[in-house]
Amino acid sequence: MWEYTDKVREYFLNPKNVGEIENPDGVAEVGSIACGDALKLTFKVDENKKIVDAKFKTFGCASAIASASALTEMVKGMTIEEAGKITNQDIADFLGGLPAEKMHCSVLGQEALEKAIESYRGTASPKKEGQIVCECFGVTDKEIEKAIKENHLTTVEEITNYTKAGGGCRNCHEKIQAIIDQIYAQPKPDAPPAEKPRLTNIQKIRLIEETIDKEIRPSLKHDGGDIELVDIVGNRVLVATRGACAVCQASQLTLKGFVEIKLRELVSPELVVEEVSQ
Repeated sequence: MWEYTDKVREYFLNPKNVGEIENPDGVAEVGSIACGDALKLTFKVDENKKIVDAKFKTFGCASAIASASALTEMVKGMTIEEAGKITNQDIADFLGGLPAEKMHCSVLGQEALEKAIESYRGTASPKKEGQIVCECFGVTDKEIEKAIKENHLTTVEEITNYTKAGGGCRNCHEKIQAIIDQIYAQPKPDAPPAEKPRLTNIQKIRLIEETIDKEIRPSLKHDGGDIELVDIVGNRVLVATRGACAVCQASQLTLKGFVEIKLRELVSPELVVEEVSQ
């Protein structure tokens, strides 16, 4: 039995904007009935490129219906540029959250929106990019990579929750794990590092605390986890895992592949994150 928020229940039991717009400016069909979830999204824009109406038809579970309904409410009044920035996490947040196992419904909504905008712009491609990794649900390596990077996923189970890949015969689990390993082993893009002013120790400590609070902790808490800043010794950032992170077997991947990368990006490229027990 899934734990749904009141808003998910409302958008499932009383869905908004069900149907299909005649002569839409943007249209997309994603997913597959054979795979359990399918969504058709249509929208209309005005002369200022603002979305004035959006409707959906979907085949899927309560989360799929609520996510599609929420998406149509979110995009109304937005420009195409603004709508193009909506992420699957935005859809889940609009609903007050989704069960982890149902995050693929929000991903389906984001995918439909992206395809519909491509349709509006005349750049839609009939072919899926990448190679099929999960034969059961037709999920490609590009889709898995996108979900990992945008949602900081670190385990095969999380990939299944967000994309459904690996949720059938499980024969693709090794391939999915290889994609995870490859992404977190990749060095950062070799763009020349921007010149940053040298920080005093106090400035560095404050910036680390601010980055953890604003850029890192919200993502961890979304999955029931958290970290506590214990100490800073030179460039060593000592943290203790809390909540789900404290018992997660992939916590080291999260600390190195997400927390450390974020702190290096926003504070100093010399920082090293280490877990301590406290």
